[in-house]
Amino acid sequence: MRGSRLALAGLLALILALALAAPALAADNGEGLLGETDDKIVTVFSLGVLVFFTLVVFVGSWAQGALDRRKQARKAGIRQRTGW
Repeated sequence: MRGSRLALAGLLALILALALAAPALAADNGEGLLGETDDKIVTVFSLGVLVFFTLVVFVGSWAQGALDRRKQARKAGIRQRTGW
């Protein structure tokens, strides 16, 4: 019962937020902060998204490799102390 009330409250909040945002988004003929959207803006934004996710993969792989090296060094130290 509590979960359904929470879901209903969330749905009502979403509907209210969308209803209040609609006039604001329709103002100024739908133009954003950069003015009219053309091919150059879309291309630059898309390349930015591509670079961002490439960097996320690179940094994530680097961090995972560093953590794996630490784990292997710790396991080697434990094996050396126990004589295995």
